[in-house]
Amino acid sequence: MSDNKIKEKSATVTQEDKDKITPLRCFTGGAISGGLAIAAYLLTKSVVMTYSTMPIKFNNPMAIRIAATVRTLIMGVTTMATFVFLMVTVGLMALGIKLIIEKMKGELS
Repeated sequence: MSDNKIKEKSATVTQEDKDKITPLRCFTGGAISGGLAIAAYLLTKSVVMTYSTMPIKFNNPMAIRIAATVRTLIMGVTTMATFVFLMVTVGLMALGIKLIIEKMKGELS
């Protein structure tokens, strides 16, 4: 393929991808991400409750430190997953609203 054909094809793909972004897709993705955020929140809540009621029972100070570190890492990862899914949900919902507003402004013009 020549360079011109490659550039034309890449420009066409970019335009097709842009056309595929619709409010319905944004809201559907936001709903899925919101469901995953709720699931991650419930998992985080369960992990925190389990670890708060289960004391660390070791005699070795190094084992106690390792156990506390692992608990902290697990709680941090589940909390991070919750907020990542939450931010994706907020972003997709905002994009969907923006697309609706842009469409309404385009129809008024």
